[in-house]
Amino acid sequence: MTSSALVPSSPEPCADRTAEVSRNTAETRITARVNLDGTGEARLNTGIGFFDHMLDQIARHGLIDLEVRCDGDLHIDGHHTVEDVGITLGQAFARAVGDKKGIRRYGHAYVPLDEALSRVVVDFSGRPGLHLHIPFTAASIGGFDTQLTYEFFQGFVNHAGVTLHIDNLKGINAHHQCETVFKAFARALRAALERDPRAAGVIPSTKGSL
Repeated sequence: MTSSALVPSSPEPCADRTAEVSRNTAETRITARVNLDGTGEARLNTGIGFFDHMLDQIARHGLIDLEVRCDGDLHIDGHHTVEDVGITLGQAFARAVGDKKGIRRYGHAYVPLDEALSRVVVDFSGRPGLHLHIPFTAASIGGFDTQLTYEFFQGFVNHAGVTLHIDNLKGINAHHQCETVFKAFARALRAALERDPRAAGVIPSTKGSL
């Protein structure tokens, strides 16, 4: 299944909430599979070890089965790989969540790791928007350029159609800062995507669509 670079305007509902998206450009070749009702299994190979570690947090703490394979132009740097994985995952989430009937829509989480603490709030609003504040204390973590954290989440929100607020509230160790962000993101996704038994079959918006 090959996707365009745009968010599907009317994604088809998917009863089992799974999706597979492939995205091939001159810079990256990516396949992403998601199961929003999974158990946290992950198969990841982006060529950037620390980035794989962060994606694993999304799977594990979001209880989302996640598979990502990327062959990118790492001989240049990690920018295209990280950004394009964000884009592709955003497209996969948009397809898997479908028309959003019955989901809680909003999710938030605070996650600590030793001295670090991060807060993430997400809204499956259909409107892309990102606020991100992470005062990283290091420029790179295990070869991962910390500036690319923004590029990943920007790609994701643009193509998943979500509003996302990310704030690292405390932190001295950059690894801890980044890991708390991804863990909190996972927990917020899990809360927002959970099916609400009191609103089964109902789109969580007064407009009647998201």
